[in-house]
Amino acid sequence: MWRGTAVRPVLMALFPAFAGVSEAPNSGSSRKELDWLSNPSFCVGTVTSLSQQTEEATALVSERSPLTRSPLKSELSDESDTNKKLRQTSRKKKKEKKKKRKHQHHKKTKRKRGQSSSSESEPDTDSEKDKPSRSRDSQKESEKLSQENNAAADIGRGFVWLEDIQALTGDTFRTDKKPDPANWEYKSLYRGDIARYKRKGNSCLGINPKKQCISWEGASTEKKHSHKHVERYFTKKNVGLMNIDGVAISSKTEPLSSEPVSFIPVKGSDDVVPPVTTWLNPLGIYDQSTTQWLQGQGPSNQESKQPDSQPDRENALLKAKVEEFNRRVRENPRDVQLWMAFVAFQDEVMKSPGLYAIEEGEQDRRKRPLKLILEKKLAVLERAIESNQSSVDLQLARLRLCAELWEPAALVREWQKLIFLHPNNTALWQKYLLFCQSQFSTFSVSKIHSLYGKCLSTLSAVKDGSILSHPELPGTEEAMFALFLQQCHFLRQAGHSEKAVSLFQAMVDFTFFKPDSVKDLPTKGQVEFFEPFWDSGEPRAGEKGARGWRAWMHQQERGGWVVLGPDDDDDEPEDDDQEIRDKTLPRWHIWLAAERSRDQRHWRPWRPDKTKKQSEEDCEDPERQVLFDDIGQSLIRLSSRELQFQLIAAFLQFLGVPSGFSPPASCLYLAMDENSIFDNGLYDEKPLTFLNLSFSGVSCVGHTDQLGCRRWTRGHNRDGEEFIRNVFHLVLPLFSGKERSQLCFSWLQYEIAKVIWCLHAKNKKRLKSQGKNCKKLAKNLLKEPENRNNFCLWKQYAHLEWLLGNTEDARKVFDTALSMAGSRELKDSEVCELGLLYAELEVELSPDLSGAAAARAVHVLARLTESAPSGPDAGPVSAVHILKARKVYEHALQDCLGESRVSDPATAAPLGHLVSLVRCFMLFQYLTVGIGAAVRVHERVFAELKGSVSPEGPGPEHSAGPQSVSAVLEAVTLMHTSLLTFHMKVSVYPLAPLREALSQALTSYPGNQLLWRSYVQIQSKSHSASKTRRFFDAITRSTKSLEPWLFAIEAEKMRKRLVETVQRVDGREVHATIPETGLTHRIRALFENAMRSDNGSQCPLLWRMYLNFLVSLGNKERSKGVFYKALQNCPWAKVLYLDAVEHFPDDMQEVLDLMTEKELRLRLPPEELALLLED
Repeated sequence: MWRGTAVRPVLMALFPAFAGVSEAPNSGSSRKELDWLSNPSFCVGTVTSLSQQTEEATALVSERSPLTRSPLKSELSDESDTNKKLRQTSRKKKKEKKKKRKHQHHKKTKRKRGQSSSSESEPDTDSEKDKPSRSRDSQKESEKLSQENNAAADIGRGFVWLEDIQALTGDTFRTDKKPDPANWEYKSLYRGDIARYKRKGNSCLGINPKKQCISWEGASTEKKHSHKHVERYFTKKNVGLMNIDGVAISSKTEPLSSEPVSFIPVKGSDDVVPPVTTWLNPLGIYDQSTTQWLQGQGPSNQESKQPDSQPDRENALLKAKVEEFNRRVRENPRDVQLWMAFVAFQDEVMKSPGLYAIEEGEQDRRKRPLKLILEKKLAVLERAIESNQSSVDLQLARLRLCAELWEPAALVREWQKLIFLHPNNTALWQKYLLFCQSQFSTFSVSKIHSLYGKCLSTLSAVKDGSILSHPELPGTEEAMFALFLQQCHFLRQAGHSEKAVSLFQAMVDFTFFKPDSVKDLPTKGQVEFFEPFWDSGEPRAGEKGARGWRAWMHQQERGGWVVLGPDDDDDEPEDDDQEIRDKTLPRWHIWLAAERSRDQRHWRPWRPDKTKKQSEEDCEDPERQVLFDDIGQSLIRLSSRELQFQLIAAFLQFLGVPSGFSPPASCLYLAMDENSIFDNGLYDEKPLTFLNLSFSGVSCVGHTDQLGCRRWTRGHNRDGEEFIRNVFHLVLPLFSGKERSQLCFSWLQYEIAKVIWCLHAKNKKRLKSQGKNCKKLAKNLLKEPENRNNFCLWKQYAHLEWLLGNTEDARKVFDTALSMAGSRELKDSEVCELGLLYAELEVELSPDLSGAAAARAVHVLARLTESAPSGPDAGPVSAVHILKARKVYEHALQDCLGESRVSDPATAAPLGHLVSLVRCFMLFQYLTVGIGAAVRVHERVFAELKGSVSPEGPGPEHSAGPQSVSAVLEAVTLMHTSLLTFHMKVSVYPLAPLREALSQALTSYPGNQLLWRSYVQIQSKSHSASKTRRFFDAITRSTKSLEPWLFAIEAEKMRKRLVETVQRVDGREVHATIPETGLTHRIRALFENAMRSDNGSQCPLLWRMYLNFLVSLGNKERSKGVFYKALQNCPWAKVLYLDAVEHFPDDMQEVLDLMTEKELRLRLPPEELALLLED
């Protein structure tokens, strides 16, 4: 680029050529520099012959602006004053107009820039933008001043085109001494003054390509192709295609012939009608509509009305369905299920493109707002409620829809109206309580607690007949008991453990120790009489010296109790000084440890000790005291003996004693808050004899451990253990027979569980003391006259000795118990269970199935079939005895199967005996024949009983014993899978039979946690996850249980941990040999889908797992969002707040303020923590 240059070369193919024109004196040097541009083919004499053309060109040049790159003058060396004035004026006005028109020419400039991109010597973008406007502006200005500047026009500035020259002579170029101001005003030469050319390749002739190369600057010569980005399926445009309905394709199916065909025929080739040829359709390839169009005709009216297109046909079908629904609901307005189906049908209707189109073209709008669909459903429901005023299902469906449209306050008023109209509907009460409990904006513990009391007192009045307008519905008592348990777990999860324990204590006295004088009164009257006993300071259930309400009432009539002196054995004070052991830890860590410590120690209600002259003012924490107003409204009457026993079992399970009781299905997932359901350690070690404590994911009172800790029955502190012992001593005399045996079994199992924890913790000192206390308890229980022939206790005692390593002593206990059975061994289910455990322990003692341990197991199982009692093991069992024992097992199994088919389903005796017999027979066949024979026994029982399976039966962990055929099959399936697992452990066996057995079992029993644990464990060893994912997807679609979602998440997390283990070395270096498999996104999607299930959004365990998973990924902000979303659904769960303090320590004060606002139990306020840290 030259600024103010005086010489410009003329390109021969574009510009005029001049020769023989006189030059300025100072232009010689410039002429020499441009000799290489000379054109020898140009003739000088042609200038005079073209003088007339030059004069015409001069007139055109005079009208152009000086700013344009016109040909330079050859005679004048300086500009005239007129030209200077012209240039200055045009430059000023050019700048002003350029600003006004910049936005008008922006698109045009960009288009010009794209067209010039193929040139190699591309000028900069500024000159491309400004040059067109500069030329136009200067041209207009020059037109205005043309009359004043006529004198400045010079004939010598004319130009001639090369094509017009007849003869070419000499050098063809011209010298321009007038500088062009545009050269320093713009960054480069005007692109119109530069010739375009295309470069072929990037090389240059004459260079050595091996040693030299040329880097061409500027734009590439390669043509820029517009590469269209390939859109993936997840883009918004392609996702919309998924909503488009496919074209229905129908074909006539023909029966397959058995004979093979030699060729594939073309269907319909014989029925094709030859085309009709006309002068418009000579080839016969046009259809009727095209022929009519060629003739200038339109379709007939009948043809235009026919829905030929696919959308028209779909709309016609939908309209027909709508008319059918309207006709049916008009004829049967009382059919509630028909109305519900009509409401569900609205989703399909609203997806139709043009069924409800109002304006032309509206049918193209595929996506309609959710509010429109909800309003349409709501209109249908209101129409249905007009015809069915008493239908609760329609009212509930309406409230579910209104939850998306109304404000919470309006929704609560509607719920209250519905409850007022149906106070006797327990299902409605349960949904109303759950709705109020999960409303974060209006939630508080005291409000929900009083609401539970109002619910139970109202249902008690209905049950007593006090509300004459609403009779008692079937199942009211069972539903009231479930609501009572739901309230207790609500208080436990909110941190108010004292109130929950007090509710159980009051119910024990109110149910089992009620005075005879008040039994005939209604519930409200009985509660009024119970209040003086509660406020009297009399020891309650679980406290030392508790005698019950009845004994207190009798003694009050006689003058009261004699106050005894204090017991010196219980003077040990609680050690509160050890709450903060290390003050150097972070503040949030100290608070969490102290809060959990107080939760573990202070779960019992505080009572003033009158022997120590204590009063209510001596309590440091007033929240630990429970008044009668806190529990009075929640007291209910339980007349059923079964429910009374379930009350005690639920109380023991609440305290951490494995009584085999699980909360009802209505409140099970609300109470799940810890991940013990995934703990499979004991089952992996001993699949046949593991101790199934069946906690079901519900933590016991006083335990708010962090997620991930293994659930062990460690027991409570000294006062807590004494409380549990007092409860057993109080309730054991209330029951007899199997119920009492079950309570003793639970007590001994609780002590054995603590022994197992000591074994795994390898705490020898505590193991010795705990084993001693456990054996002492077992012997004391067996010494009681009612328990001397209790084979369940004998079995537990022998198992305890075996666990403590006293194998010979355990065998003696087993042999003694079997000798006591006599000739009723195979007919008694408890004896069968005793012998089965003995044989399983012997089998697990040695992996060699042909060794002495297996021979002793066969001897024990064969001994059960003998009518006469036999002694201990005397060696290998002969083949004759094995054949006799197998024949006895087969006959006994056939008899039990016949009895189970003809017996009353309500009787559990034949079904319980069948379970024990089948389990013994399967183990016997496994030891004597093989795993195939055991599997055949299972298949036989399953085939016999499959037809009489009830739709839904409780599992063995949900009740004291098998109560249905479904429970029998579930127990037999557990034995089947346990045998397969053990066989794979001790020998080489394929995994497919176990996987298939678990898949079939889980399809029938999707709520069995033990089966899920086994399935996830074996599937984690497989490298292909597609089959597992398909199975989980099928189960989650077919059941409402939450266990499939929980274990699907656990399976993916196990797979993710496996991948990370392979990728990491020593937890630091990450190897990228395995690509990202999308496990993180899949786990997150599983969590989100589980939250949308029926029971998932109100399950604290699911939210805790989700929060913990996101925190493990390191996404703090998203984790906080999930935490607040969890509070919107489970604002009562204290463990969620504790997890938030652990995961987000910086927000500790905010979380504590939130707990205080919602009235959750805060045992260590921040002010007290500050004082403790100062001390």
